[in-house]
Amino acid sequence: MTDTSPESLAERVHEGDLRLHELEAHVDGETAAAARRHLLESETGADLSTVGDYSFPAERADPNVENMVGAAQVPMGVVGPLPVDGGAAEGEYWLPMATTEGALLASVNRGSSAIRAAGGATARVLKSKMTRAPVFRVHDIAEASEVVSWVRENESALREAAESTTSHGELREVTPYVVGDSVFLRFGYDTKDAMGMNMATIATQEACEVVESETPASLVALSGNLCTDKKPAAINAVEGRGRTVSADVVLSRELVEDRFKTTPEAMVEANTRKNLVGSAKAGSLGFNAQAANVVAAAFLALGQDAAQVVEGSNAITTLDVRGEELYASLTLASLEVGTVGGGTKLPTQSEALDVVGVRGGGDPPGANADALAEVIAAGALAGELSLMGALAASHLASAHEELGR
Repeated sequence: MTDTSPESLAERVHEGDLRLHELEAHVDGETAAAARRHLLESETGADLSTVGDYSFPAERADPNVENMVGAAQVPMGVVGPLPVDGGAAEGEYWLPMATTEGALLASVNRGSSAIRAAGGATARVLKSKMTRAPVFRVHDIAEASEVVSWVRENESALREAAESTTSHGELREVTPYVVGDSVFLRFGYDTKDAMGMNMATIATQEACEVVESETPASLVALSGNLCTDKKPAAINAVEGRGRTVSADVVLSRELVEDRFKTTPEAMVEANTRKNLVGSAKAGSLGFNAQAANVVAAAFLALGQDAAQVVEGSNAITTLDVRGEELYASLTLASLEVGTVGGGTKLPTQSEALDVVGVRGGGDPPGANADALAEVIAAGALAGELSLMGALAASHLASAHEELGR
């Protein structure tokens, strides 16, 4: 009988008898992960006992990772309760956040406290579309123009082809872009409660076959980087990707002075000179203080694609004095979130989604992902308020020093 102990399997991989990714074809997921840990420990001298101490069946992670060895445990905290008056989110919410940055949750909780005292934040999803933009080769500009004209006249045929691959996604638009002998088609989909990247990719592949059969265009790459996924891009900051969502709140002068130890005027000046002028001088696509901090921590806790924090940093913070009040808003142009699929199925992340109350499909479809976007936007607004208050009051360094960071 073949020895299937982790030690024996690790030795077979080491000798080349088995490949690292083939282990699950011979043993269960737990044993395969243990064999990989044993191999790494023997070859590197590392102790992976903590990496191997996870609380869910390894098979649960099969759709999410290859060559599993264990789990990365990031400390998780919570902020709130955060009152949100949204188009989909309505009520008080707790927002789980996973991070290794000390003082982050304390900061966001301070902002949440101010928002709560002000009666809550208003939030709305303004636009929703997941994009995929293939690039085609044509002979010359004349052919490019022919392809663009055909696409504009036959969007219904592309919609029929794309939607034949999914029972949930809807093709909302196809926007052509021409650069010499390259034609880009930016497909935009309503993916309901899914983040939708896979859905958009599969649907676009089907539509591309129609374009190739009906026009002179030849597909070069299913993603032509005009989508744009996981890279800084002005098109996402302007046109949006995933959810475009805004949150705002009005704080009294007394509340600003009590919670942030500064004035509305000082916070407005700091925001203008730092987030607007400073960001413009830097050529930044994000005109905010720390929106990516909250987005990243929420993404890790809630099973979102962590690399898409790049798009989540496309945010603009505005502060204005209105008489004796401070108006504050945050608009995230391209927040890509979902409550079904991907990492949302992992046990830890499923539990965190339950804390927010948005796990699974919404009623109507898309409502849960919209609500999640609105809650994250309100949480990010809380972070903006707290950090701008600390900067205006010259408390940033002392806050970190006090918390021992």
